[in-house]
Amino acid sequence: MTKRIEIDDELYRYIASHTQHIGESASAILRRLLGLSAAEVATGQPVIAIPEATDEETRAGITGRSIFDVMTRADLAGQRSIVARFLYILSMLYKCHANQFDSVLHISGRDRQYFAKTEAELEASGTSTNPKQIPDAPYFVVTNNNTTRKKSMLTQVAQELGYSQEQAEKIRDFL
Repeated sequence: MTKRIEIDDELYRYIASHTQHIGESASAILRRLLGLSAAEVATGQPVIAIPEATDEETRAGITGRSIFDVMTRADLAGQRSIVARFLYILSMLYKCHANQFDSVLHISGRDRQYFAKTEAELEASGTSTNPKQIPDAPYFVVTNNNTTRKKSMLTQVAQELGYSQEQAEKIRDFL
């Protein structure tokens, strides 16, 4: 049996920010956060709290998984600009494919490179590059491109990381 409750926007954002995969229900998120399983809720057995994972454990837990398993539309909705969404998507791609992310370093435009390990490398590759660090990653990306170019870059990154053309286009469309 399900019940409906009203919650404020701040609480909704908190719950949504803890979504681990697309389609995960609010009940499943709350059960996980509270350390409850469906059986424990039904039987009224004592709750055993599960300690939160460390950042390293979290990173290790999603490495090798698909971005579709770990990123939600709610996460994207929390990003207020195209650049923020762009960086967030790249960050999630890095978290899922950290071991092979070096392969994106060769992605470049006609006159400048798009990815580098340092901000200085990108600044040296052209004018008005506006390099930004990909959150939680040791990589920088040029952000002074139009949205169409950013979408193209996401498509190239996704394909470089092993996603099919169809999957790459879905990732592109997250932007």
